[in-house]
Parts: sequence; C-alpha cells; structure tokens
Amino acid sequence: MTSKDTTAADFTSYYLQQSTKEFAEDLDKIRSADDFKGDALPVLVKSLQQGTSMFSPADQKRVVDARKPAASSQGESDS
Repeated sequence: MTSKDTTAADFTSYYLQQSTKEFAEDLDKIRSADDFKGDALPVLVKSLQQGTSMFSPADQKRVVDARKPAASSQGESDS
C-alpha cells in the first residue's frame, strides 16, 4: 500500500467516525425505519464514504497529518 493509499484509508476512517458522530440521531432514525433492511447497510456506508470525494488528496493528507502529533503525544505520555 502506498503512502497515498494509506492517507486515503486513514482519512476515510476518520471521516466515517466523525460523520457517524455528527449524524448519530439521523442514522438511528434510518436504522429503525420499518423499510430499512440489513442489505441496505452497505449502501448506507458507501453513501457516507462518498463524502470523502469532496476533499482533495492534499486536504486529506493535511487532516491525517494534523491528527498524527496528537496520537504520538498521547502514546508518549502513557510511557
């Protein structure tokens, strides 16, 4: 996996975490709807993932890189 692929995967993971936090109530309503079936879940996830296309590779890298110091400093304080 290239650095660009790793950055895109890291950004997608972060984006999905943030999206599910921000839209938690809406997602709960969708999941509890009578017409929501288990096979709709992959479609929902794919729809959320498509939001990452709004961000350029440079923006994705900037977000991922900005999160790295926070993660490293947390690890150092645990030592």
